[in-house]
Parts: sequence; structure tokens; C-alpha cells
Amino acid sequence: MNKLKIAIVGYGNVGRSALEAISQEPDMELVGIVRRKNSVGADQPLELSRTKIVTTIAELGKVDVAVLCGPTRSIKETASEILKLGINTVDSFDIHGEIPGLRADLGAVAKEHNAVSIISAGWDPGVNSVIRGWFMAMAPKGITYTNYGPGMSMGHTVAVKAVSGVKNALSITVPAGMGIHRRMVYVELEAGAAFEEVEKNIKQDPYFIKDRTYVTQVENIENLIDMGHGVLMERKGVSGITQNQIMKFELKVNNPALTAQVMVSSARATMKQKPGCYTMIEIPVVDYLCGGIDAFVKSLV
Repeated sequence: MNKLKIAIVGYGNVGRSALEAISQEPDMELVGIVRRKNSVGADQPLELSRTKIVTTIAELGKVDVAVLCGPTRSIKETASEILKLGINTVDSFDIHGEIPGLRADLGAVAKEHNAVSIISAGWDPGVNSVIRGWFMAMAPKGITYTNYGPGMSMGHTVAVKAVSGVKNALSITVPAGMGIHRRMVYVELEAGAAFEEVEKNIKQDPYFIKDRTYVTQVENIENLIDMGHGVLMERKGVSGITQNQIMKFELKVNNPALTAQVMVSSARATMKQKPGCYTMIEIPVVDYLCGGIDAFVKSLV
């Protein structure tokens, strides 16, 4: 078997989980990890002792797919640079309203350089997006409520950490029911930072501006972190003219582990698409799986 050559770009919580996921895939091999310049040569984690660490993906030689594990707001620039090298990319971009624009922009780059990009490949957006689509196929008329949490939101946490004056942060999503959420944000401040200013800037961030957000100052963020998360999606709708069709889908997960696994499975799917940019709802589920179609038709249908 010619294994897919995979690179991980970024090595935070999701990057670590991607390393673990790739190690379990029989059709993949990790060729290296791209980290920020100030991270290379520093005290590396034990699990990276036999892994090639570089500052640019070009240093890794042949790469089939780059799994982008950096912050959402860095995805467009990072993916564009890598796609221009003819390397496929996968990311977990999670600002829902900006996904159509990113799809168009990266699609143009990918087609020009004969590459494939799968964006927003996490559990939400991503897997949950596919489930929402199936809910609509089963009951075209109706309303779907997506209730997240309670749990740590990685994208929201990263957004808070980027706010001036924040030393460390944690954002927890709490469901209030019927798709309404509260954001519980805990911040550890830099010396001299004004809490009132930090609080104002957090609440004005696009990640938080649509939800009721509570910001609390704490002494030590590490004592609060639990990476568990979840979702309960519910749809009440109509199939044909038959009403009261009720559907539910629930997950309780480790956030970075599931996000990374979905991206790694999506890396496989990039090799089966024509050049361009895709979201998960556009791709057959069998393309994410390791093995032949006939075997899955026999076992899953």
C-alpha cells in the first residue's frame, strides 16, 4: 500500500491529537510537523523525539496532505500558501458565517494549482453539518435546534487569548435550549491589564457578539480546563404531509480528539476529489473511510 504522506501544521491541542490519529491509520504516514520558528529547537515533547520538525512545509519533501491545526483566523493565509505548492489541505475553520467566502477564495487557489482543500472539517462545523443536512432530507419542513455543550470551545478560547491584556483564557459554551447559548469566559490577565477593557473587547469579538457572554477574572486558568464538549441537535418537522417527525443526534466528546480525527479522515477524502475547495456536506461519506467501496456497501448498507 502506498501510504498517504501527511504533514501537521501547528502543534497545539488539536495537533497533538492529529499525531495520535495518524498513527492509527493504516494508509497514512506522518512525514513531519511544521511549527513556528520559535518552537523549533526548543524543548520538544517526548512524543516528537522521532518526528521531523521544520518551520516551512517545503522542508519536508513530498507531502500529499497538510492537516492545518492552527487558529481559525490563520487558515486562509496558511492554506493558500500550501495549496500553491500543489499540496492538499484540510482545516477546521469554525466561523460559520465566513465559510462561503473562504470556500470561494481557497477554491480559486486550489483549482489554479491542481490541489484540493476541505475546509471546516471538524465536528461542528463538519460532522454536525452533515447531520443537519440529513435531518432536512428526512423532514424538509421544520426547525433544527443545535445545542452545544456544556464544554470548552477551542475556537472561542483561542479568540479570547488573542485579546490584548489576556495571559490565558478559557471559554465554555453552555446551552440554554432551542439553539440559544451562553458563553462563560474565564480570563487570567497580564500584569497591568484593565479587566473592564478586556471584558469589553471580548464581548465585541465576532465569536461572542451574538451570544450573552459572561467574563470572569481568575488567578489560574489551568485549574479550570476540561476539554470535554458535546452537542444535542433536535429537529421537529414534516415528511411529505406527515407532521411531528422528531429527530435527535447527540455527542459527548473530547473536543480536540474528535476534531483531529475528522480532519485526518478528511485528508483521505482530499485524494478522491477534483481540484477545488469543499465542505464536508459535499463529499460522500465513503470517501472519508479507509477501504474499498464494495466492502462498505456490504457492511453498512
